[in-house]
Amino acid sequence: MHTKVLISTGLLLFSVVSSAETVFVSLEKDNAIAVVDPVAGKLIKTVSIGQRPRGIQLSPDAQTLYIATSDDDTVLEIDANTLVVKNRLPSGEDPETFAINSTGTRMYVSNEDDNQVTVIDLLSRQAIHAIGVGVEPEGIAVSPDNQWIVSASETTNMVHWIDAKTYTIKANTLVDPRPRALSFTADGQQLWVTSEIDGTLMIIDVATKEISQRIHFAVPGLGKEKIQPVGVVVDKKRQWAYVALGPANRVAVVNAQTYEVEKYLLVGARVWNLAFSPEQTRLYTTNGVSHDISIIDLDNHKVTKSIAVGRYPWGLAVKP
Repeated sequence: MHTKVLISTGLLLFSVVSSAETVFVSLEKDNAIAVVDPVAGKLIKTVSIGQRPRGIQLSPDAQTLYIATSDDDTVLEIDANTLVVKNRLPSGEDPETFAINSTGTRMYVSNEDDNQVTVIDLLSRQAIHAIGVGVEPEGIAVSPDNQWIVSASETTNMVHWIDAKTYTIKANTLVDPRPRALSFTADGQQLWVTSEIDGTLMIIDVATKEISQRIHFAVPGLGKEKIQPVGVVVDKKRQWAYVALGPANRVAVVNAQTYEVEKYLLVGARVWNLAFSPEQTRLYTTNGVSHDISIIDLDNHKVTKSIAVGRYPWGLAVKP
């Protein structure tokens, strides 16, 4: 968030510019979004938004905020500065997660109940295609070059590779049970996929569409059943990856070059999703059961603060 204040004193005119980012958090049980100033470490306000908001993402220019309100069967298009709802997009039934291409022209929405992905033209705000995929699609991502739409089907235990030009499935990768989240590396060479039931993280080679690495997690003092990987993000330099481990209440710090788990960071209860700050110096997590978000200093890999935001925080979007 950038603010510019002009102050006039006699003949003197100068500007005071302060820079900070804003974190938007979807609150699944409050039917609202929380607006957080992470630098000050405080909740600014809560805004009622619609029924059961979950997936949340900014447009590439950070001027539009999109929020999937699942029980309203729509994705809201919201002005990211005023938080005024501008449009309701035809997302199909029960939208939960979605992905946007790098040009901001297409949105791909997971319709879990219908076993399909809905394609929305963001310029015309029309649904232009429906792609049949496996059972219970949830995790979805677009490759950095916009060539691939990748959809993970939780019950089919597959990752589907969809051609973004023809909307046809070109390949399927069998993965560990209940794949949840997907994240491409910035260079587009790898896809990182979490398995909630097996407690694993899989790294898929984009060229071959095959699993090249599989990472297991073991938190001292916790049973395997508590380790349920969900959200995953990889930094731009492909140096570090971070995995939300659900009811283990930890974020795993993974060396993205050696594929070794180097640390577990204790956060709030049932950590679900993750988002970087714009400079990737901080990481934010949603902790559903403790109703807060955690802030992680990535220079030191330390949790610095938790901020209460409301009931069942689910997703995050960070505005510069």
